[in-house]
Amino acid sequence: MKIVIVGAGEVGSHLAKLLSREEQDVMLVDDDAERLASIDANYNLMTLRGSAISFNTLRQAGVEKCDLFIAVTPDETRNVTSCTIAKSIGARKTVARIDNYEFLDKNNRDFFTRQGVNALIYPEYLAAQEIITALRRNWVRHWFELHDGKLVIVGVKLRENARIVGMHLKDFARTEHNFHVAAIKRRHETIIPRGDDVLKPGDILYFATMRDHVSDLLDLCGKEEFRIRKVVIMGGSRIAIRLAHMAADEFRIKIIDNDMAQCRRLPEKCPNCDIVYGDARDIDVLRDEGVDEADAFIALSDSSETNILTCLTAKELGIRKTVAEVENLQFISEAEGLNIGTIINKKLLASSKIFQILLDTDVTSSKCLALADAEVAEIEVKPNSKVTRGPVKSLSLPYGMTIAGLIRGETGMLVTGNTTIEAGDHVVVFCLSGALHKIERLFS
Repeated sequence: MKIVIVGAGEVGSHLAKLLSREEQDVMLVDDDAERLASIDANYNLMTLRGSAISFNTLRQAGVEKCDLFIAVTPDETRNVTSCTIAKSIGARKTVARIDNYEFLDKNNRDFFTRQGVNALIYPEYLAAQEIITALRRNWVRHWFELHDGKLVIVGVKLRENARIVGMHLKDFARTEHNFHVAAIKRRHETIIPRGDDVLKPGDILYFATMRDHVSDLLDLCGKEEFRIRKVVIMGGSRIAIRLAHMAADEFRIKIIDNDMAQCRRLPEKCPNCDIVYGDARDIDVLRDEGVDEADAFIALSDSSETNILTCLTAKELGIRKTVAEVENLQFISEAEGLNIGTIINKKLLASSKIFQILLDTDVTSSKCLALADAEVAEIEVKPNSKVTRGPVKSLSLPYGMTIAGLIRGETGMLVTGNTTIEAGDHVVVFCLSGALHKIERLFS
């Protein structure tokens, strides 16, 4: 599949790297030669220096033959214009990154369709959605719903009091339960587990299960569910504003910001929230604002380091749930190893959404990529494909993958070694980043 990406910033670069590992035909366009040079030297893709709104540049990039055109420059107007030009030249499908929630309104959808924009990505909106999920399901680290929720992937960090700590995975598999451990995140490494792997305190386990059984994970992992009412946010960012619009009726929200001008603007943008001028990095400010009485603390400043450290401080003050925006990918593993509940990264969320749009051009599969180094894919099994030739235990699956579950008809099912996969099944595969292109051959 030929893909053209305009904008080699954080989202564009990360997406281009992911797609190049999947052996897609990727062209990355930007007007910054130095930024392109660092990517071109290390990844299997083509680069082109030029303007996002130049007909000549887009023609040189081969837009007239591309299956997917993605505009993710920092300027939303430029992105929309670029998609309009690309569509007029011949791009099959176009995606524009935006910063204006009004553009997502269904009443305005026809306007963008007429402009040649097939899909819109608003990273701050995706981040706000992720935070709301984290507040509602406050004992989990990650929550993915696949095939309209018929199968769920739940990431949970094991506490020392968890019943399964110290067990070999093969012994856990012999017990009666409704879960499949698809992956283990242990410090900086994601493991696709085998039977001899031992479950340790601090591991983040990714369970495949059905919605009706999710609550059983609480006792299994030593967790406790509680209701969140009071929320304190550090930083009046676009994510904070979007979160306030989406959830102010559900939670009592207080926003602390150290920019007086922003504090003056926030009451108009977040009328149902308390706005406080102050530096949330100062523990005395947090105490004065009654943070110890809050149920959740969300750190949304421009600094990943500040967000991580402030969440740790909030934990010390007794806050049960913390959420940190960590935009530096190299910090994510470290942050997950600390006592922080949920990590938010706009690049991963935007890339995940774009991947889903990418694979919508081939309706046989869909994908969620909200992890830094692993992939969850839902693949439809073709007739006479290799995976239908016997039970799973006889298939000699490649290293670095596991089949977590499947959807047959309208029913979600877990997969064991004795399961035989049938044509038409939608199979949920968990694999390490870059391995998916090797795995898809088993299903075709």
